[in-house]
Amino acid sequence: MKLLTFSVEGKARPGALKDERVVDLVAAGLPAGPHGGLIEIARGGDAMLERARKAMNDAKAKTYALADVKVLPPILRPSKIVAVGLNYIDHCKEAGLPVPPEPVLFSKFPSSICGPYDDLSWPPSVSKEVDYEVELGVVIGKAALNVAEKDALDYVMGYTVVNDVSARDQQFANAKQWDRSKSFDTFCPYGPYIVTRDEIPDPHGLQVRTVLNGKEMQNSNTRNLIFNVNQIIAYASQGTTLLPGDLIPTGTPFGVGFSRKPPVFLKDGDECVCEVEGIGSIRNRVRIRR
Repeated sequence: MKLLTFSVEGKARPGALKDERVVDLVAAGLPAGPHGGLIEIARGGDAMLERARKAMNDAKAKTYALADVKVLPPILRPSKIVAVGLNYIDHCKEAGLPVPPEPVLFSKFPSSICGPYDDLSWPPSVSKEVDYEVELGVVIGKAALNVAEKDALDYVMGYTVVNDVSARDQQFANAKQWDRSKSFDTFCPYGPYIVTRDEIPDPHGLQVRTVLNGKEMQNSNTRNLIFNVNQIIAYASQGTTLLPGDLIPTGTPFGVGFSRKPPVFLKDGDECVCEVEGIGSIRNRVRIRR
């Protein structure tokens, strides 16, 4: 099942995609979160997903053509975004950094979230070296604390596409501002859907790709993750409760802009497309604020 948050007439609501039409889950009696999104469905666990599945398959359900709605971020304000750095060996090599002995975690502020087709926008005063990073995103489906690796996928609601947009001049400056460099407004576009885990029983064989202005920049597979999804969830949940709706971008492969010669940074007017096999793609235009 592909779940999404969409708006019609300016009002956000949760939905499910079926045959290029969006089933209105609120009209089917399912709850909307405080921002109109999928958070209450995430909190409802497998029972709520089964209700959504029944609504999606109801021939009398209220639907809209996908082309007639605005697709928003699936969950607008998760409690946290726990991202993973340096999680592909080829990316470690291009960054000139050693392969880490355990997952490297950092945060992206929830206010950095934007929609799968929204503009990426920032004032040039905060960065002149903004980079793309395609990543498989994991959305947590039930509270996870001290989870064992073998059980970790049981805590997953589904999977999504994330662009971990990064201001490299902030990230690599003297203070090494990882959180700040990755948390400016619009620096976490994701979506367009959450694909439920039953459709992707093994997330470790998915192609991930970035295309910038029609040119392929990144192309790899999640089988190349240094720490797989089970290991990431188990590690991140040790001592910290992961909550339903929390987003985990799992790391980016080789091909980012800062490591290229010459470097390639996002500029006004660029179109950046990030895609993950079996989920879909997000497409964001760059609009530098003046």
